[in-house]
Amino acid sequence: MPELPEVETIRRELAPRLLGRRITGAGSHPSEKFLPAREVIGATVRGVIRRGKYLLAALSGGTQTAPGGGAGAAAPADGSDGRELVMHLGMTGRLQFTDAPPPSDRYVRAWWRLDDGSVLEMHDVRRFGRVRLVAAGCYDSIPTLAQLGPEPLGADFSAAGLWTALRQSRRRVKTQLLSQRPVAGLGNIYADEALWRAGINPAKRRISRAEATALHAAIGEVLRGAIGRRGTTFRDYRTLLGPAGDNYAHLDCYGRGGEPCRRCGAELRSRLLDARNTTYCPACQL
Repeated sequence: MPELPEVETIRRELAPRLLGRRITGAGSHPSEKFLPAREVIGATVRGVIRRGKYLLAALSGGTQTAPGGGAGAAAPADGSDGRELVMHLGMTGRLQFTDAPPPSDRYVRAWWRLDDGSVLEMHDVRRFGRVRLVAAGCYDSIPTLAQLGPEPLGADFSAAGLWTALRQSRRRVKTQLLSQRPVAGLGNIYADEALWRAGINPAKRRISRAEATALHAAIGEVLRGAIGRRGTTFRDYRTLLGPAGDNYAHLDCYGRGGEPCRRCGAELRSRLLDARNTTYCPACQL
């Protein structure tokens, strides 16, 4: 599944192509998960942001009313009219631009034609992705978005806040990170990487304040490095412009079970932890 670095890479490439563009046509797979893609014809894109692993496009114009919207609300300062098109790429989703007519590829689950003639396509082989049209900031219909923790690269994410959040549960620390509640955007890859860098065993159920400080720093370092290298590609993920991400060769822990730890030389181990494959060092992640 694309995690924060992959989604942020896509956002950075997507925004310049979408900002100010009017949507002149749209279509989707008949599944309810993708049908809202059709409801934005005539709208203009006023902003593209990322929240956790979600992409959100602020819209203005068009003829549709977003669920939960209300008359009389003040227009946002960005010029949008209070609607957001929300996209989640799921396990195998990816976005790409094409100049082709409306697509015939059976794996294109949603598409939008822009007023410059280009078409943005959302491919999703396994159909775990989704598209929603909502009133801006009203995410009750998307609980996984509504309940996200702070952005890990934002000012609201602090070592003290992370420590407090992790102390509220007895679940394993990695499982808590994957829940998206203590911090948004981490998945299996970067949770393993951050815990390895901080020297914390992913199976621990309590960490100290000092460990939380180390983990806070490690999360930022791991994510910034991966964003700088346009994310990690194993199989499905591609940037919007087509190339694979370059971060794979820089992974210290994830997927390296049986190989030597780059910090202490011990053999890295892999195990299922709360149904998620997890790699760690038994010698220096204590």
